[in-house]
Amino acid sequence: MPDDRTLDHQLTPADPIDRSDGTPSYERTVNLRPAGAYAALLTRGPARARIALAAGVLCCLGLTAVAQGARDEPDAATPAALAERAEPDPASRGSQRVPVAATASPTPATDPDLTATPTPAASTPAPRATTRKPVLVPVAGLDRAQMKNAEAIVRTGREMGMPRRALVIAVATAMQESNLYNIASGVLPESRNYPHQGVGWDHDSVGLFQQRSSSGWGPVGRLMDPEFATRQFLAALAAVPGWQQMRLTDAAQAVQISAYPEHYAKHESPATEVVSACLKVAQ
Repeated sequence: MPDDRTLDHQLTPADPIDRSDGTPSYERTVNLRPAGAYAALLTRGPARARIALAAGVLCCLGLTAVAQGARDEPDAATPAALAERAEPDPASRGSQRVPVAATASPTPATDPDLTATPTPAASTPAPRATTRKPVLVPVAGLDRAQMKNAEAIVRTGREMGMPRRALVIAVATAMQESNLYNIASGVLPESRNYPHQGVGWDHDSVGLFQQRSSSGWGPVGRLMDPEFATRQFLAALAAVPGWQQMRLTDAAQAVQISAYPEHYAKHESPATEVVSACLKVAQ
């Protein structure tokens, strides 16, 4: 090989240039050269030879260091080695990290949501069962204004403690006298100063029962009040002896002293229906 001859020539100038003993060149290089020869070759040989030899020496030294490091390296399977290898590269510290404490799930012993005793929800009281009051619906062909006046008569009579029969007599009388409207008098301009539902011309008669102030029933303003007028009528009825056993028209005539005493009788049936409706609502 030309390179071997070059190296041999540089190391032993006295040898013949074509000398060959059949020994491979690598054996000659390793076995025949003493340690001092490598140093001489590194300092005196041609540049190409020095570079090649230096590379070989460095390669051998590197293999020796690796073998020595392998013997000194701790067992890779130990926890310490795993922890050391798990340490992140310092160059990656600039990358965003999530702290372990932020992602770790709290244990049941420290989690307030798991250890806190749940507060029972405030019990909502059940709504009270309310009974809706019946609505007063007009009956017997009456309108709302008439029905409201009839209800005022029934309510006042109950407050006075009058029996049902007295209530029917009072409603039937108002049906005949005013058609269950609160009537003012065209003869008494004063009566029109009070709430009214029409104007009549029967002398100075006013209100539901067409009572006359000139006959002693009371002041005009008071007689225009349905409740006051009812009290006046029922008080007079209660003063009639045996009114409970009288026919309705006779009991009404005993109080009113009308020119048409029999006209009250025709209102008994519708008056009874109206009183029943009013009492049902009042209960």
